[in-house]
Amino acid sequence: MIAELGHFALVLALVVALIQAAAPLAGGVVNPSLMRLAVPAARLQLGLLTLSFLALTYGFAVSDFTLSLVVANSHSAKPLLYKITGAWGNHEGSMLLWTLILAFFGGAVAFFGQNLPDSLRARVLGVQGLIGVAFILFLLLTSNPFLRLDPAPFDGNGLNPILQDPALAFHPPFLYGGY
Repeated sequence: MIAELGHFALVLALVVALIQAAAPLAGGVVNPSLMRLAVPAARLQLGLLTLSFLALTYGFAVSDFTLSLVVANSHSAKPLLYKITGAWGNHEGSMLLWTLILAFFGGAVAFFGQNLPDSLRARVLGVQGLIGVAFILFLLLTSNPFLRLDPAPFDGNGLNPILQDPALAFHPPFLYGGY
């Protein structure tokens, strides 16, 4: 059930990203009041992507082997650190993490960018929305982290042994934060 919630949050984040992209950019041409939608849309997109990533991380933490990604990148006997690391130790989870961090930067503009001119802030968030649309579409169409298996296996394959190091566990989040 948690995985479905994460998938639904990801789909909803796509809808919100479309609004975040279209409304402020169209507002600059058609109706300036549309620009005001950028800030709440960016905040909502950040919240939805956070929920989606937390749902995926939960699936790894509890060894939900109905998720194809968990089967391929986790094992029930692994320490909790490496189970959680499995959430971003693969292509799909890593893309979701990168999308979340990009939304975090958009959320930072939405929450703390009051000193920017309103039109600039709206346009920045509109472009951020376009980036979000591209990343979320890529996730949903080619790299969905919430694909289910039926029947579910009893255990997973485990995390890539190269990634089973405390320093490498935190490398991807720090790397994406630097982008």
